[in-house]
Amino acid sequence: MDETASQGQNRCNFGPCIERPRDDQGIVRSRRRRFPPEHEPRHPCRAKARFDIIRQIEAETGRPIAVLADLQGPKLRVGVFADGAHDLQVGDSFRFDLDDAPGDATRVQLPHPEIFAALEAGSTLLVNDGKIRLRVEDFGPDYANCRVTVGGSISNRKGVNVPDVVLPLAALSDKDRGDLEFACSIGVDWLALSFVQRPEDVIEARNLAKGRAAILSKIEKPAAVRAFAEILKVSDGIMVARGDLGVELPVHSVPPIQKRLVRACRSAAKPVIVATQMLESMIESPMPTRAEVSDVATAIYEGADAVMLSAESAAGAWPVEAVSTMDSVARSVESDPTYREVIESSRSVSRESVADAIVGAAREVAETTDVVAICAFTKSGTTVSLTARERPRVPIIAMCSEETTLRRLCLTWGAHCVRTPELERFKQAVVNAAKAAREFGFANETQNIIVVAGVPFKTSGTTNILRVAPCDERLIYRTDPE
Repeated sequence: MDETASQGQNRCNFGPCIERPRDDQGIVRSRRRRFPPEHEPRHPCRAKARFDIIRQIEAETGRPIAVLADLQGPKLRVGVFADGAHDLQVGDSFRFDLDDAPGDATRVQLPHPEIFAALEAGSTLLVNDGKIRLRVEDFGPDYANCRVTVGGSISNRKGVNVPDVVLPLAALSDKDRGDLEFACSIGVDWLALSFVQRPEDVIEARNLAKGRAAILSKIEKPAAVRAFAEILKVSDGIMVARGDLGVELPVHSVPPIQKRLVRACRSAAKPVIVATQMLESMIESPMPTRAEVSDVATAIYEGADAVMLSAESAAGAWPVEAVSTMDSVARSVESDPTYREVIESSRSVSRESVADAIVGAAREVAETTDVVAICAFTKSGTTVSLTARERPRVPIIAMCSEETTLRRLCLTWGAHCVRTPELERFKQAVVNAAKAAREFGFANETQNIIVVAGVPFKTSGTTNILRVAPCDERLIYRTDPE
């Protein structure tokens, strides 16, 4: 084992710039184990080919790899202009309506009656990633008369954001439902859900997925921030999409929101990704800016389970270098003594179950003895997630016979996933844990590990045993009961 391997996970988008297995192998060597394939419903064969490349590398490396499909969500855009574009000045009047006639300097089509239905006097409309801001002065079921408060050039099919209201739109469009079914049919492990505003959006996606993939809710709208506690309860994981949040919210509010969401996810033992614009300059440059490095480091100090690359790896000129840079930052941060101080001072866990007590005790035993790893046996992944919530100082070896569970756990902080055979007795679990700890370089025969499991096996939610065990199998057979 590489003793400097990072506990947080690096995640990258898999797009046109990574088309060949050898590109992917470079990224895997950079300790990337989560791949969201760039989703192309018009080219399902290409998406399936990329998925197959990932599974090919998974087989060659012998390590589980999680694949996450990022669903687009509804896209709100203006129509087209007769002249292609117009400059809007502060104080200008401008009208959005349902008329499909080409726009001009005074109006343009906004083909979304749902927006007009949700507007209120004084609501804000943002165009082109917030570069243009307009205040609604008068509106009806098919129009909105606005005043420009921040001017700029408005052109064909630019995006529109409505930060002040909850829009009566489902998070899944008809296109998204088709993409979801395709992604589940090929076997993706996670679905990232865009445009989440309320917990019902997540429940709809979960019902469509039918357990075939875990649901990751992207927090990118103010409504989602306000309803975050309820959204977190029905989600398997969270993505903090700072880029979109920064469009609809004041940019200075995003860092504290990020910190609150990361801590809430950790408390709930659910993985959280910090995403977007992390190494943006590496789309074109082989070196990041110092501010970008600091941004990645901040997310890791906060205890995020994963940090995400987007265009840097999907369409950038330096995909492998971007992943390597992010991994190097993670290793550097986690080797800093301050990192442990921050992580441990932010530990806030309510002990409400036997499982909570078992994993808490495992961490404490690991920190006060010579134990070198915690081997957590799991069926659903809960035991590993609870162990990771503790952020122990020793590695976590996730032991499971279910390949689907292991792939999903690739998103969890510090989880080194190992597939085991079906087990019937606890002694078998201890022996398998010792073998895995030695095989993957976490321990030698003279060292001890902690084994956490639930008896009876094959039953979710039964974590009830903690055993400090030697890595020498002869000692296990000599001292452990059947």
